[in-house]
Formats: sequence, structure tokens, C-alpha cells
Amino acid sequence: MILGIDIGGTAVKMGLVDETGKIHSRHEASVCYDHYATPILTTVIDEAKVFLESGDVKIEGIGVSATGQIDTNTGTVIGTNGKIPQYEGSEIKKEMERAFGVPTFVLNDANAAVLGECFAGRARRKQHVVMITLGTGVGGGVVVAGKLLGGTLGIAGELGHFTLYENGIMCTCGKQGCYESYASTTALVHRVYEKTNIEMNGFTIFEHIKSGDKVLTEIVDQWIADIAAGISGLVHIFNPQMVLIGGGISAQEELLIAPLRKCVLATVMPRFAEGLQIERASLGNDAGIIGATKYFIENIKND
Repeated sequence: MILGIDIGGTAVKMGLVDETGKIHSRHEASVCYDHYATPILTTVIDEAKVFLESGDVKIEGIGVSATGQIDTNTGTVIGTNGKIPQYEGSEIKKEMERAFGVPTFVLNDANAAVLGECFAGRARRKQHVVMITLGTGVGGGVVVAGKLLGGTLGIAGELGHFTLYENGIMCTCGKQGCYESYASTTALVHRVYEKTNIEMNGFTIFEHIKSGDKVLTEIVDQWIADIAAGISGLVHIFNPQMVLIGGGISAQEELLIAPLRKCVLATVMPRFAEGLQIERASLGNDAGIIGATKYFIENIKND
């Protein structure tokens, strides 16, 4: 069994996973229960010990999916934009191996998600995949020829931070006009508030659209056009077989995925559209755990 761990900004999820990607048991805990007075990594290690002791299972190794920029060479958190106290600089690989005495491999959560989808999800058996996750921000990951595109430090795939509009909205990363500032669910919520002065979340926005709200429909149409513009550019760069859309908002098949698919296929060059699939990701909250497990399997074989 492999211990797959998915570290988020508010919670850690973990599971015992076999080599086919099947999760046999699970555990989840808050990592911000005391407003981060306890470092996230300390909480993760403590919770993993409790989980493993309760199941009395021997593991062969650990795969970790973690929020933030992760140097995959050292398994260290090297960037977070300062959003999470006492997290940047966490030596996840070193500390997990010290605590549990088994090999540990660490990667970014969005990269883990696309790897998980290729291993046991919607993109199974696909060799060229781009995944976009729409939520508070925009995450992403790219698989090329069956391998995760990691770059020099393993931090490639920051798909929320290429420039969509020059001199556009100021992003939390310090740049202007980032894709995340226009394509995230947060960006949609902000657009709705600016236009209507009403606070809504993604779910309620789409519920209003189902009821025929023309103002919100127009806002969402523009939001989808911005998402599609970014995806079209990525399609021209990577020529994938499949683009996956993740995040809770991706459940909106008729009102989001279908029009997004139509828009992307209409705006890419004809040859790039041939056989291109635009689909909702299928693993949901399990993607990070399963992807981290796959990352462990790949790396332990290469050691």
C-alpha cells in the first residue's frame, strides 16, 4: 500500500492506495484549526501517524500532493505568494521520510490532479493532456507524451499566471492581467458583484441562470469566453488530445462545459481541433491523492 496525501490550504486528505489507483481507506483533517499556529506540515505528520496506526498497515512509501510551488527535486515548498503562514520553506520530503522511514515524493496539487486523471480518471490512457482547475484561483497541469511537464524545479504548469490581458486586473501574484484574474470562479463572483451589487457564489449564479436571469447569463458568457481564450492558446502550444476542466464549478455540464467546448473548438486552428476533447475531470477531491500515488510509483521505479 502507498500513503497518498493531498495537502490543501485548509485541510489535508489522505488515503491508502494500491498500485491501480484504488483508495482503500481515507482520513481528513483541518490544517488551520488554530489559525496556522501549528505549522501545516506538523499537523499533516501527526494526522498521518494517527491514520496509519488506526489501520495497522505497513506502507511502502508516500506520495504527497501539496498546494504551492513545490521543488520536486527536494520536495520543498518554495513559493506560496505568502498566503499561508508557516508553510513556505516546509521540507515535506525530508520530514516525512524522517517521520515514517519510507521513500516520499512530493509535487504540486494541480500537477498531481492531472496525473491522477491520466492514471485512473477521465484521461486514462491519454498521452497529451492539459488540465485547468477553476476555483478560488486557477490551477493547472500538463502531461506530454505520458509524462508530467515539470520544468527545471518541477513548478511548471502555473496556468493561472500567463497574461490574458495586458495592463489588466492586478493579480495576487503581483502581475497584471493574469488568466486567474479572469477565469477563476472568484473572478466570476467579482464580476457578478460589480454588475449587480449582490453577493453570490458559483452555485447560486448558475441557479439564477437556470431561472432565466439575462444579466447573469451575459456575465457568465463573457467569463466562458475568457476561459476559452486561455485554453485556445494552451491548445496551440501543447496540441493535447484532451483538455480537462476541474473544480466544483465544472459540475455545470450544460451551462459551462458544453458552451466552453463549443467556444474552444470554434477558436482554435482546424488541425488543432481534430479529435480534441474538452471534458469535465472525473476524480473530484480524490485527484490529488491518486495523482500523488502515481507520482510515487513513477519515481520509485526510476530510483
